[in-house]
Amino acid sequence: MTVGVPAFSEDGNREADAYGAPIQAAPADAAIQNALGQISVRQIRRTIEKLVSFHNRNTLSSVETGLPPGQGVSAAADWIAQQLVDYSADCGGCLEVKRDSFTQQPEPPPQGRIPQPTTITNVYAVLRGSDPAQASRMVLVTGHYDSRNTGPMETRTEAPGANDDASGVAVSLECARVLSRLRLPATLVFVAVAGEEQGLNGSRHLAELAKNEGWKLEGVLNDDIVGGNTTPGETLQDKSQVRVFSEGIPATASPEEMKRITALGLESDSPSRELARAIADVSRSYQLATPFHPVLIFRRDRYLRGGDHTSFNQEGFAAVRFTEWREDFNHQHQDVRVENGVQYGDLLQFVDFDYVASVARLNAAVMATLAAAPAPPQNARIVTKGLDNTTTLRWSVERRDTARSFEIVWRETFAPDWQRSTLIGIGIADGKPGDAATFSGTVPVSKDNVIFGIRSIDAEGHRSVAVTPLPER
Repeated sequence: MTVGVPAFSEDGNREADAYGAPIQAAPADAAIQNALGQISVRQIRRTIEKLVSFHNRNTLSSVETGLPPGQGVSAAADWIAQQLVDYSADCGGCLEVKRDSFTQQPEPPPQGRIPQPTTITNVYAVLRGSDPAQASRMVLVTGHYDSRNTGPMETRTEAPGANDDASGVAVSLECARVLSRLRLPATLVFVAVAGEEQGLNGSRHLAELAKNEGWKLEGVLNDDIVGGNTTPGETLQDKSQVRVFSEGIPATASPEEMKRITALGLESDSPSRELARAIADVSRSYQLATPFHPVLIFRRDRYLRGGDHTSFNQEGFAAVRFTEWREDFNHQHQDVRVENGVQYGDLLQFVDFDYVASVARLNAAVMATLAAAPAPPQNARIVTKGLDNTTTLRWSVERRDTARSFEIVWRETFAPDWQRSTLIGIGIADGKPGDAATFSGTVPVSKDNVIFGIRSIDAEGHRSVAVTPLPER
């Protein structure tokens, strides 16, 4: 499914089509557009080449003795941290560079890949929002800097990890480099985690930290295997698109919540799924030199595989995964070798740096747009007190929010993305933090036939992620 401007069913839905207007791309923000133009293929290549130069970034190498200088996961962590420090110096100290280090205790086999107490370090930088009323809101991008070869606990033989996942770390670092030059209302977090190949250990610890510290994460973008594999002779690779995986029913849903979700037909309207739709929406506003777009894949991840976004899903955060269109498994989790004329190993020669730059531009556009946008509506409700063919929605926002209008969006129940919308142009009065302003809107479309969402829009046209209204109690 290619996500462009949504189309309607062949038969049409006369009721749904009769009101509102087709979804249109939001206007591009000139400052964001300029930042996207600064994404550098050369810098991305330099980052991936440098990470590959550490030879083997297996997480277990952090406790390995006798490694040659400049080899292993700890050397890679030091280099990543220094890059973020350098980027901070370029913007006058705007980034808070941090390490989340902890000791992972041994895990029992057969699944366990931590045979002894092991130091794991997540490196990240925080760009605080410029608006005190919005700075607690956060958007995070991550990739994992550890690597592996055929043996998940092998720390000395080559494990270049060029695509899996130096490419994702390059996206995170490049977003930090270019977005640190902007001043955005909400906070951005740029992350490189370790421990992914051993069992998502690093991201799990960071997600738990975020939960315990009360981070208001509105979106987590996990970039894992975004190198645009370039195996010679591969004819089905598509360099014009990237997959975006998102969970349907939230990982944290209780039995009662699952019952409600299925009763209302909201299996495709989790916060992560709405984040994925917001990514598609942003992509329509920022098409640069070449066509490039996300393809929404409606499942948490690929078969037999996992990723760091799941750690955040399991803590209740909206999180998605970016992955290239077609993977070559000869170039993942493989010892570097030639066998029967086939080259194995996750090598630099199979990475398309221009493709990684396209993925970075999309990530940066999403991060900047969501950080510039108002907070999503709160307490969204759909009135269900009587039988009728119209729909009334209610929601609230803080009075100090930057929303100046709201958009009610809807789609047919089988449609993947929002199709039509109507704008409600109501500015928000000044008030103290925590003061709520309540709004409502009625549309002549039956709630039985479509799925509704509500999103906030500021004066410049930045849109929040849409929220799905629940029945008013």
